[in-house]
Amino acid sequence: MRKGFVLLNCDLGAEEYVVEELKQIKNVKNAYQTFGEYDIVAEIVSEDQHKFDKVVADIRKLSRVISTMTLNVINSE
Repeated sequence: MRKGFVLLNCDLGAEEYVVEELKQIKNVKNAYQTFGEYDIVAEIVSEDQHKFDKVVADIRKLSRVISTMTLNVINSE
């Protein structure tokens, strides 16, 4: 089991749209709008690292996403 978080910056005013898009991605467990350096935090849970990487790649392709930072949880199994 792999767990991690993706911190996202998106276009101004697109936060709600991006959160709704994230909720449609299978391995995104939660997505939250935040104040601060990043606009959104998404929690990812997957069976293995390969699937985790695929989810991150899918998130990075979403329209209106400007940048991301991925945080892998250590020993999440």
